Amino acid sequence: MALYNTTTRAEFEDKVLNNEKTVLVDFWAEWCPPCRAMAPILHDVAEAMDKDVDIVKVNIEDGVDNAALAGEYEIRSIPNMHVFKGGKSVDQVVGMVPRPALEDILNKQIK
Repeated sequence: MALYNTTTRAEFEDKVLNNEKTVLVDFWAEWCPPCRAMAPILHDVAEAMDKDVDIVKVNIEDGVDNAALAGEYEIRSIPNMHVFKGGKSVDQVVGMVPRPALEDILNKQIK
């Protein structure tokens, strides 16, 4: 299962920007109830789609690098998930979404 937590820009570049797979980046924070509610959904999606998708969690309050990434990707509300393909953000989901909807979004980028 490819579910990672990043705390530095170098980790983000390695796991997201330089990744050949489709990557879902979850921008979140500890104090956010919908973010915490998304955690088991993201875990399940990471298990089910492991072959094609990596999931990277970025706690926007965990260090200056993560806060800077949130600013660069214009994160104004959380949970906020960007889908990356080829190192570029190609889709975005804001708010809590059910697992089937998230899988549909990711499947469109895999094809």
